[in-house]
Amino acid sequence: MSSLPESFASRASRMTASEIRELLKLLDKPGLISFAGGIPDPALFPAQEFADAFARGLEPDQQAQSLQYSVSEGYLPLREWIVGQIAKIGVPCDADNVLITSGSQQALDYLGKLFLSPGDTALVGYPTYLGALAAFNAYEPRYDQLSVSGNRTAASYAEGAGADGSEVKFAYLSADFANPTGETLGQQGRENLLALSEELGCAVIEDAAYQSLRYDGDPVQPVLATEIARKGSIEECRTIYCGSFSKTLSPGLRVGWVVAAKPVISQMVLIKQAADLHTPSLNQIAVHDVASRIFDSHVETVRSAYRQRRDAMLAALSEHMPEGVSWTRPEGGMFVWLTLPSGLNGAALLAKSIETVGVAFVPGGAFYADESGANTIRLSFSLSDADEINEGIRRLGHVVRTC
Repeated sequence: MSSLPESFASRASRMTASEIRELLKLLDKPGLISFAGGIPDPALFPAQEFADAFARGLEPDQQAQSLQYSVSEGYLPLREWIVGQIAKIGVPCDADNVLITSGSQQALDYLGKLFLSPGDTALVGYPTYLGALAAFNAYEPRYDQLSVSGNRTAASYAEGAGADGSEVKFAYLSADFANPTGETLGQQGRENLLALSEELGCAVIEDAAYQSLRYDGDPVQPVLATEIARKGSIEECRTIYCGSFSKTLSPGLRVGWVVAAKPVISQMVLIKQAADLHTPSLNQIAVHDVASRIFDSHVETVRSAYRQRRDAMLAALSEHMPEGVSWTRPEGGMFVWLTLPSGLNGAALLAKSIETVGVAFVPGGAFYADESGANTIRLSFSLSDADEINEGIRRLGHVVRTC
């Protein structure tokens, strides 16, 4: 056996396999109903529009640009299109405030690299997005539980970090239809978050991967928009906004973006130059082509489909879940978060559910930095139709009753 693992950096021990990626391997099991993946429905991808866009991108007069090395900041027309879109939600900026990344997951990795020295503190929700923990873990932070209720002082966060000789470097959250809970942070919570960041002198990382997928309720202004309204300019802001086309157009093309003050973007450009030079030019050109033609109408189609599935899951939970089980009621996104009766273990329930009734989901403990939350599970409604959702929840309810 190779002895090379003995030479791995200490951070390698913090890198673990994603439970979600492992669960995706189960999707091909015959008869399995999966609420695990949290991935877009491929039937909703604008495949023909992308086929046409790639064909245009490979025409002779475009090949030199689409197949060549490019600038690390990203394809300028796409960055300008993003500028126009985020202006609609209260974020005025220019193209130099935008960096194109290989999905928003790459943005999280870069931000971990930019801000975290070993032992520094990252504030995250309990629970929070598993992919964010995976991205940050490599930079060896300590975690503290982010609270925006106003019940915890900035001094208590600073004291906890200082006990280990570290600093609080950022607060990370998904403010709209969060993965895994589906919950949305209200305006007062966003105000509290900004006040906390000012007191701590730390950044705010706003993961907006699901921001476009609102099905009902009144929109809440992005954290970055709230901060700009206070300070007058994005250049004065601590908030870093991460967006993605993965949930609206296509995850496989791996095109996301970051919007932030120019000093942050400039430093992230240097990281990108060292990592992969730039996001694939042809993919950026195709995404710009499709987005500029059909983005709004296509997103409305996606919303309509997922809204029906969200409603079907909430109805099925009300019908089939026993007493003692509670769940969130998201206004958008792809997820419903269940809290099981005390004493039930989500991981054990998953094993029994797959074995006996053929239903998969994600145990909630994976989303906690402190490995708590054993009696929680995440359900995604994005890949199943109403009948399959009802049948899957019926089966799952039976398993919960018998545990």
